[in-house]
Amino acid sequence: MPCGQPDSGAGAAPARYVLGVDVGSTVVKCHVYDCAAAVRGSSCRKVESLYPRPGWVELDPEVLWSQFVGVIKETVQTAGLHMGQIAGLGISTQRGTFITWHKRTGKPFHNFISWQDIRSAELVGSWNKSLLLKVIHVIFTVLHFLTRNDRYLAPSFLTFSTQQTSMKLSWVFKNIPEAEEAARENNCCFGTVDTWLLYRLTKGSVYATDYSNASSTGIFEPFTKCWSPTLCNLLSLPMSIYPPVKDTSFNFGSADSEIFGVPIPIMAMVADQQAAMFGECCFHPGDVKLTMGTGGFWNVNTGEQLFASRRGLYPLIGWKIGKEVVYLTEGTISDIGTAIKWAQDIDLFTNVDETAEMAQSVADSQGVCFIPGLQVSVGGTYLCASFMGLKPSTTKNHLVRAILESVAFRNKLLYDTIVKKVHIPLQTIRADGGVSNNSFVMQMTSDLINKKIEKPANADMSSLGAAFLAGLASGFWTDKEQLKKLRRIEAVFEPQKDSEEYRPAMDTWLQATKHSLHW
Repeated sequence: MPCGQPDSGAGAAPARYVLGVDVGSTVVKCHVYDCAAAVRGSSCRKVESLYPRPGWVELDPEVLWSQFVGVIKETVQTAGLHMGQIAGLGISTQRGTFITWHKRTGKPFHNFISWQDIRSAELVGSWNKSLLLKVIHVIFTVLHFLTRNDRYLAPSFLTFSTQQTSMKLSWVFKNIPEAEEAARENNCCFGTVDTWLLYRLTKGSVYATDYSNASSTGIFEPFTKCWSPTLCNLLSLPMSIYPPVKDTSFNFGSADSEIFGVPIPIMAMVADQQAAMFGECCFHPGDVKLTMGTGGFWNVNTGEQLFASRRGLYPLIGWKIGKEVVYLTEGTISDIGTAIKWAQDIDLFTNVDETAEMAQSVADSQGVCFIPGLQVSVGGTYLCASFMGLKPSTTKNHLVRAILESVAFRNKLLYDTIVKKVHIPLQTIRADGGVSNNSFVMQMTSDLINKKIEKPANADMSSLGAAFLAGLASGFWTDKEQLKKLRRIEAVFEPQKDSEEYRPAMDTWLQATKHSLHW
């Protein structure tokens, strides 16, 4: 049988396809892939975020579940297939968004609390000013000095932020008595989006997560590959609430046949950025993945070497497949796609495809700088976005160029940090995400970092990565070498200008950024 697909049984049509679902921050997407990794059918639904109070961002678990099941059914139908032809399902999910529910009844104690939620701001501020945290810094600084063990480096400058799952989980147990009581009785379950979907797909019979999602919570210790008792004791979080952690490419069980008509095997669960990394085939140390979507994410494959957290960079588990554990270092940029969407909402342009041409139609931004919303760790709040340097001659084109330039400038800053802190020679840089379709941003980033950047034909890398992982676990594909042969590159951006040509504009932008801190 071609591609090594498993037969679905005597007399049945062979299972010739895999599904990749990406549950992102703005949309739920599903693609069905054939053995050449070509998309045979797709479906997409918008994620409906809830904002019950200022700074709170939630998702209704029942609505999300309905959207998830809906896109899978629509995708298979659109492709003209039936569920019995699906060899496996891979699920990629947004990271850090979580829910807690009662172990016995399965009833949630609250809606999903999004990674974007800042309800823990007061708690974060209190912890970051506390004497206890200062003592922890001193103890771990001494331990790191004496042992030179990188395990002690991150705690030596630990600060909390509203993006951290641990802070929001602490908020839950301080403010939702039912959750706190259930935890005391060992009846509380914690789960990120992947865990909840798996629980629902299997009608409560499977409770698990994978290493990539666990490590993305900040509660999971990547050095020991265990949920962190130190952090949980510090924040009074019960250790009994966490799910077992499984391989990323793994047979998690099958979806109950009542949901799709047949029991579809669930063969992979993976966090979205790690999924995109796998989809880009960044399998070797030094391979770099740049995702530009709602936010920006630079991920470097560090192989078997785990780099301790350094300011602005974080260690993650990329994936675990059998005995192979691949580590990543990640740096993030807030509000990339968000800023571009806002510009569209205020009618700076009609179609996002126009923006590259608008930016290129002017020689420069005429001194206009766009300062994106910046997160401040103390207090966990965002500085408001702003334009600086506006003049009577400023046009929409200048404003759009300033927004796109700010993306490239922030890419340059983060790239320089990675080069300085991660002592691994950087190899191929591969970009994905909606903003990677913008030729102006891609070319300017290539110029600034003086590196070639590849853009794949399919920008939905998280779905493809989840499908690749599911395909490996089900025998649909044989190994990573085969996956590399399936990659399709749409464009390659090579440096065309000396980065020094951008120096005056970037210096002006950096100066404007510093001024915005005092606003």
